[in-house]
Formats: sequence, C-alpha cells, structure tokens
Amino acid sequence: MHPALGIDHGDARIGIAATDALGILAHPVETIEIRTANPIERIAELASERGIRTLVLGLPLNLDGEEGPAAEKVRAFGRKVARRLPDLPLVYIDESHTTVDAAAKLREAGRKAKRQKGIIDQAAAVEILQRWMQESGGHPPL
Repeated sequence: MHPALGIDHGDARIGIAATDALGILAHPVETIEIRTANPIERIAELASERGIRTLVLGLPLNLDGEEGPAAEKVRAFGRKVARRLPDLPLVYIDESHTTVDAAAKLREAGRKAKRQKGIIDQAAAVEILQRWMQESGGHPPL
C-alpha cells in the first residue's frame, strides 16, 4: 500500500482526503473552493507535499450504473488533473451515495450537515478513498 489522495469533485467545492503514509487509513484534508482557488494546482501541491502515489477521483454514476453528464464533467476534470500530474495513476471509483453516507456519519457524530458543507465534501472524499482501498487493496491500476 502507498499514499493516495481522494477527490470529491463538485461544481462549487472539491473535497480532498488522503491516506496516511502507509496507505492504510483515510482522513479528511481540506475543501477547495473553486471560485477562490485553482483546484488543479492545489491538488498538485497536496500530492507533492504528501508523497501521493495514486489519485482517486469519485465518478458520479446514474442510478442505472451508466455515466451521464455529471460523470463527463468529472472525467473532463480528471483529464486536466492527469495532464498536470502525468506520473501519478488516476483511478475513478463509483461515488454513488458517498455524500449521503458522509452526511449520515457526520449526523451520528453530532454535526449539523447543512452547516458543514465543506466538511461533507471532505467526508465524501474519505468515503471515495475508503471504497477504493476496499476494492483494490490500495494498489494502483497496472
């Protein structure tokens, strides 16, 4: 296993999570506000600072499991990230229900979800990263 960065792409905010140095535990890192920061450059900075070896981007699928306009928007963002960080593998993982799951976990922890939008984005990125770790064993694609 190795360090990975989880990315929850949204129109206004991008939630970021990361694994520890061993790639075992995922934790929230930050929320990038798209209107005030360059998300591609911030992701590149975080990847460099943390020694990231894999990028995991949540892909919103339709209820039938197919990709729609939202998924294409995320794939376009992914292509920009991949051009900026060509040496890092970029994997897509189904992000279905990650925001709902994250909000439920925050409620269980006693946080009011509506006032915690940035926190929810980070928590959704944690969910995306944990899903990838479970499905892949934390290994990048070949």
